[in-house]
Amino acid sequence: MDIKEIQNLIKFVAKSGATEVKLEMDDFKITIKTTTENATIENGSYIQHIPVSMPQMQTAAPVATEAPAVAAAPAAEVNDDDKYITVKSPIIGTFYRKPSPDKAPFVEVGATVKAGDVLCVIEAMKLFNEIESEISGKIVKVLVDDSSPVEFDQPLFLVDPS
Repeated sequence: MDIKEIQNLIKFVAKSGATEVKLEMDDFKITIKTTTENATIENGSYIQHIPVSMPQMQTAAPVATEAPAVAAAPAAEVNDDDKYITVKSPIIGTFYRKPSPDKAPFVEVGATVKAGDVLCVIEAMKLFNEIESEISGKIVKVLVDDSSPVEFDQPLFLVDPS
């Protein structure tokens, strides 16, 4: 069984509504499990809605230290990105900012989003997974180019939660 046949099998299982399929042959075994609780089929494409878990912002307690009598080096620069929350990719795939090539992007820099808004789509094995925001805020920066491959846990957006 080649990769094309496996992809077709996955598509078939996704469209059939089955939650689990096991296939055993002489030289291999395949188990495909699906969930339809967050999925829809639109225009013949299986779309899975994946909520993105957001890291909680933590503030460190100030540490009391004595300043040296003579400063030997200039003060360290403060990184403005620390106040933003990073939205990361929950899966490996191809990042798309638009639902289709002829449509507008889901979000632009400066756009205000709320929890549940779709930020982008990541295609993995011909399945288009909508990545939803789990927080409300303002998009500060898009960190990935459209149609680029992304890795698991790769930063996609910077969001200002204030």
